[in-house]
Amino acid sequence: MLLRSSLWYTSAFLGSHTAFKSELVTQAITSYLIKTMHYQTEERGRPNSSDYRIYFKTSDGKYISPFHDIPLIANGDQENDVPSKKLKKNDNEVLYNMVVEVPRWSNAKMEIATKEPLNPIKQDMKKGKLRYVANVFPHKGYIWNYGALPQTWEDPNHTDKDTKCCGDNDPIDVCEIGTLVCSPGQVIQVKVLGVLAMIDEGETDWKLIAINADDPEAPSLNSIEDVRKSRSGHLEATVDWFKKYKVPDGKPENQFAFNGQFKDKDFAMEVIKSTHEHWRALVQKQTNGGEIDCKNVSVCESPFKFTGEDACNVVKLVRISVQLLDKWHFLSK
Repeated sequence: MLLRSSLWYTSAFLGSHTAFKSELVTQAITSYLIKTMHYQTEERGRPNSSDYRIYFKTSDGKYISPFHDIPLIANGDQENDVPSKKLKKNDNEVLYNMVVEVPRWSNAKMEIATKEPLNPIKQDMKKGKLRYVANVFPHKGYIWNYGALPQTWEDPNHTDKDTKCCGDNDPIDVCEIGTLVCSPGQVIQVKVLGVLAMIDEGETDWKLIAINADDPEAPSLNSIEDVRKSRSGHLEATVDWFKKYKVPDGKPENQFAFNGQFKDKDFAMEVIKSTHEHWRALVQKQTNGGEIDCKNVSVCESPFKFTGEDACNVVKLVRISVQLLDKWHFLSK
């Protein structure tokens, strides 16, 4: 098992690894923990394979869903080892938890598996093949740390009053534009600066623009206009990336509401509030979530709430399936 701290990732891959033997290693299962603020992540399966998963834990080893159990609003305090929902402010800014799915400059399309129990991060697949985003010149992979806000949901049954399109059935996406490179599964606190309304195959797919609150440039970036002034061409590159990233797969360019213009922070806050309300209706079973898996260990009054033992059993079943995949066969001559 391999332990790595979130500081190791946020300091541009400086640091050291501490390796030690474990039963999982002897069974040829890839499994390690990554400290990420109040959370740890545990890998199952082999990276760059269809069985690879990143599961989330609290600091005392309790499995949780990053979609449902990590609070939307960040706070340094904890209740039962899960951060509370009290507001945390930094320079009068509300900070939100962001679950990082894809590090900047990488290509594997990693995402929260909304239809699997405990909603681990996995690599997306299409037609039986792992998905990677192409390098569309001059962009190399994802041009920001990319991820999602927990406890949000873009309801496919709801038509947005501004875009006139329904939601895309996922948590709201975040483009984190700071200078630090993050890691899959890292949970960071971000300041939201604005939002872009992408229309993906007729669905509303909001793209929040945010910055890691721990980034050296965070104090000087407080609005979308600050980004425009201090990061010349960055917002234009973001629109260009989202417009063209599916074209190498034979799809048309994506479209945007508001003529591709970014909306300000206040507008973005209203979008977050709306998607959080849709998520709450989802986990309270007040709306039809279809195949979305809503199992959680901490959401009060949710009919989908289950025990920590049940959550542990979910991951045990994954471990067994990975063991079966890793079985060796020796053929006689």
